Amino acid sequence: MKRHIYRNEDGFSFEAGGRVETLEVAYHTSPMEYKKGMKVIWICHALTADSDAGDWWADLVGPGKLFDTDKYFVVCGNMIGSCYGSSGPSSIDPKTGKPYYFTFPKVTVRDIVNGLDEVRRHIGIDKIDFLVGASIGGFQAFEWSVMHPEIIGRAVYIATTSRISPWASALEESQRMALEADQTFRECASLQGGRKGLECARSIAMISYRCDDGYNLKQPELSDDTLFADRACSYQRYQGAKLADRFDAYSYYYLACSVSSNNLGRGRGGETAALGTIKMKTDLIAIDSDILFPPHEMEKIAERMPNATYHVITSHFGHDGFLLETKQLEQIIRPIVNEL
Repeated sequence: MKRHIYRNEDGFSFEAGGRVETLEVAYHTSPMEYKKGMKVIWICHALTADSDAGDWWADLVGPGKLFDTDKYFVVCGNMIGSCYGSSGPSSIDPKTGKPYYFTFPKVTVRDIVNGLDEVRRHIGIDKIDFLVGASIGGFQAFEWSVMHPEIIGRAVYIATTSRISPWASALEESQRMALEADQTFRECASLQGGRKGLECARSIAMISYRCDDGYNLKQPELSDDTLFADRACSYQRYQGAKLADRFDAYSYYYLACSVSSNNLGRGRGGETAALGTIKMKTDLIAIDSDILFPPHEMEKIAERMPNATYHVITSHFGHDGFLLETKQLEQIIRPIVNEL
């Protein structure tokens, strides 16, 4: 996929207050130039992913694949608040010449979608034929489906929810607490601040992204005589360091806050009323072992939508099944894409 940067120099106002005079949103597209009449597939990415969906969803995105970048105009936009090219706390504040850190406005899911919709209009896309998002990408897909239903032909929401639950909110706060516990985080001396806190936050997150089955299958102790179990511990440390090598604590903090802002019914008469406005054909795909957004929650969401079909896929790996169980996802989504 081809990388682009959208730049808005007319200013951007945020739902929770605050404004930036210049907004940038990184996005990737199919390698060809968009022309009216092309079928558009828009992918909304998850928390610490970037807009290169062909990288993190390699089995599904690319030439000849489910989301065929030669056949369709495929787009994925990077979330506002991320450190992968879109404006956020790690961006340079033109007033100081230093990163914004905590002076960047708080970001909500609606802000993210407003930024993506600016990109859509910049490209010249009048209709998104197929919208898909998993996890926080699903938050965006739900929000977009309510904000601009007239532009969306079909939508699929994977391992996600229309309102953050107290359980998921507690998990996000635990990760923010881990960042705050690192004394270098609030110092804002460099974007390396809060690194150890970020490693810990990622460890907490991994427990919610996976499940006992996956850990027991992949991280068992190799000796019958183990004194102190360490294999899963080593895996947690590895995952923490791996994220800290590619992400910064400030962007993570802001995106964790945006997760907590997910409330489709805010200002719309409540969640049920908002879901009822999504009239297009939709599909909700839950993962049987997902403890972050459990199947029973997604099933209740589907029941409140006028034209929704509910599916469940199986996985040993919990919420991360949306990244790993690509064959099952394709079985459900392929017939939908073939109808575009």
